Amino acid sequence: MEPKSNEGISIIPKPKRIDVKQGQFILNNKTVIATVPTLKKQAEYLKELIAPATGFELAIKSLNKNEEDINLIILNVEENESSPNPEGYTLEADPDKIIISGTTPQGVFYGIQTLRQLFPIEIESPSKITMEWSIPCVSIDDFPRFSWRGFMLDESRHFFGKDTVKKMLDIMASLKFNIFHWHLTDDQGWRIEIKKYPRLIEIGSKRKGTNISLRKIDGIPISGSYTQDEIKEIIEYASDRYITINPEIDVPGHVTAVLASYPELSCTGGPFEVSTHFGIHKEILCVGKEKVFDFVQNVLDEVMEVFSSKIIHTGGDEVPKRRWKKCADCQARISKEGLQSEEELQVYFTNRIANYLESNGRRLMGWNEILNDKLADNAICHYWNEKFDEVLDNARKGRKIVMSEMRAVYLNYPYSRTPLHRTYEYDPIPDDLENKFHQNVLGLEACVWAEYVKDSKRLEFQAFPRLSAVAETGWSLKIKKDYQSFLTRLNEFNQRLSFHDVNYAPKEIFLKDDVEP
Repeated sequence: MEPKSNEGISIIPKPKRIDVKQGQFILNNKTVIATVPTLKKQAEYLKELIAPATGFELAIKSLNKNEEDINLIILNVEENESSPNPEGYTLEADPDKIIISGTTPQGVFYGIQTLRQLFPIEIESPSKITMEWSIPCVSIDDFPRFSWRGFMLDESRHFFGKDTVKKMLDIMASLKFNIFHWHLTDDQGWRIEIKKYPRLIEIGSKRKGTNISLRKIDGIPISGSYTQDEIKEIIEYASDRYITINPEIDVPGHVTAVLASYPELSCTGGPFEVSTHFGIHKEILCVGKEKVFDFVQNVLDEVMEVFSSKIIHTGGDEVPKRRWKKCADCQARISKEGLQSEEELQVYFTNRIANYLESNGRRLMGWNEILNDKLADNAICHYWNEKFDEVLDNARKGRKIVMSEMRAVYLNYPYSRTPLHRTYEYDPIPDDLENKFHQNVLGLEACVWAEYVKDSKRLEFQAFPRLSAVAETGWSLKIKKDYQSFLTRLNEFNQRLSFHDVNYAPKEIFLKDDVEP
């Protein structure tokens, strides 16, 4: 149960500590945002956030050291040894002023998101509403539980485009997510411009349709791609919201779109077509050919030129080895490198790419199928399914892990299969992982795979409200979580989403047969 003093306070994700005080702060057109120079961008963001619904064009001024003015929203960065978390913040609201402080601008940004939810839901309105704009006087001390609070969007299977991605980034920011994992390549489409390999877009970004049965294709063409300039624009947009974009270039499997464009990178020579069906594909990159490494490294060079993120996801999942077993080039590679099997050939491939990324100041991340005793120490494991004991063993050996248990946080599944309460109750720290190794679990990431998610409205339906549940797990203390409390707060948060035309699943869907475990 929530403390009585917190009744009426509705914030997702739930802050670490909230104390409700007497009175309220009333915003009006005379309110001034007072800030330090390093927070000018945050002040402008807050001003733009408030303006549409209120009609107020708040003035921004420099914060005086001994500020005595009233009717202020103060944004400040200051050292606080008691709250060393760089994403933490404090929010103090009294009748005459609101003070948001953090040890970094990022913390202040998250404080603004909390302030946003303290205002009436109408603050989200895109047009002016005449009403009293007040918040309760509160004292909030808050910081996240996990450093990795992520969401993955697959745009290979269906392409959503820039506007949809920006809209998702906006909602992620309001929920204090900090990682956007962008799945840009797969068997069914290549979505990122690579200037050295133009056929990846000319051929690889288009497929003639999608299988609706084993032998029948719907005949609805699917295409779409991003120029490097468009991706840079989205990266900047995310960065302004303190969201890091980690791209995924899936290799050596899930590459039918690559092989349709450049069949010489295969074991058999093709020809190939961009795949119209889903699942595991037998055609993979020929790791026996040196030109394959040239291709992957050249692609990564351009990816690293566009993306500033320190982590590059390279997939590595679902790589059948039958082609390698029959390929003279691959068998020659196995012999030359003293490898014992085709499984070790994949480790050899992954380690070469990991070392190349490391030489460029980046770090490889891959799905848990990349795990092996010989895997490069610096590689991050992204758990999704199976090999759970191996994942735990790797965490105990010091490997960093991000958790995406498919039964809980794969949001493309129907609500009947992955109900809201299961998503909410999922915890990325396994029960049988000893406390001293918890630090090796960086956090969690929700995923939307887009095989059957064909447009932005369906994407929103699948993601919300379950992504709100993931946000609370990633940010809030485990002992603070309460499902019934979450449902109460979710009702208000969903109303906020309605102002932004978000097609979240209605209660009759996400609460059908939903019982607290």
